[in-house]
Amino acid sequence: MSLFSKLPFVLFATASLGFAMHSVAADMPPVPSSISQQDVLRAGVRCDQPPYGYQDNNGDFAGVEVEMSRQIAEWAFGSRDKVAFTCVTAENRVPQLLGRKVDLLIATLGVTPERQRVIDFTQPYRWGASDVLVRQDSGIEKIADLKGKTLATLKGSVQAKWFEERMPEVKTLRLNSAADALQSFRQGRADAYTHDAATLVVVTANDPSVRLIEEPFQISDAAIGLRQGEDEWRTYLSAAVTRMHEEKRFRPWVEQYVPEDIRAYYLSVFEQPKPEESH
Repeated sequence: MSLFSKLPFVLFATASLGFAMHSVAADMPPVPSSISQQDVLRAGVRCDQPPYGYQDNNGDFAGVEVEMSRQIAEWAFGSRDKVAFTCVTAENRVPQLLGRKVDLLIATLGVTPERQRVIDFTQPYRWGASDVLVRQDSGIEKIADLKGKTLATLKGSVQAKWFEERMPEVKTLRLNSAADALQSFRQGRADAYTHDAATLVVVTANDPSVRLIEEPFQISDAAIGLRQGEDEWRTYLSAAVTRMHEEKRFRPWVEQYVPEDIRAYYLSVFEQPKPEESH
């Protein structure tokens, strides 16, 4: 049984968008002076991973994590427009942060021990799992069937590292973006494509010729990334994440960006406890 079918998709009733603000705003810690002096939030977001972060047909930034960035800008600077977005990839997002090109990463960033050695994280705002996309007629039914196969993945991704450490007999074709990895898979340069399950769910919903193995692995938390030593900033951002959950802001964002037929999975990663990993 797949992780998706195991999860109890309890869809909580949502209050109207007149969220109860009560004393939450007063409980927000002060914005660090290093940030407030800029008068703009510099956010690193993904540009190729709907529904979390992408650019729409007009080139505008869109997605749940983009909305999170705008919400933080509104709380910190009084306007959702006071945010400057930078596209980041799985490979360059941490260097962009360490190089002070951005103030934070809201970029499908999983919390891992390796990353915790070089950057800091807020409290998690969701969990995520990885899965593998294959062709319907591939005969690949489980991860073990990938031995000797070629697997498309992203440079610097947790999926690439997972297969490198646990299944070195799988050849990985490492690409710069999700679009490149998916294209390589579709062109037949790879037998399968691994990524966040949330990304792959979108692909399968729009392409009946492919399917998921549905053997989720590398289940981890996703959080906002920031530089080490910025304790006041981490405290502020963690408070912002807490407030987003308390005010149930994630549900309308998911409803805005995710088609109804696959929405239950995305609601679960924001609203349900993280499941146990079988690997």
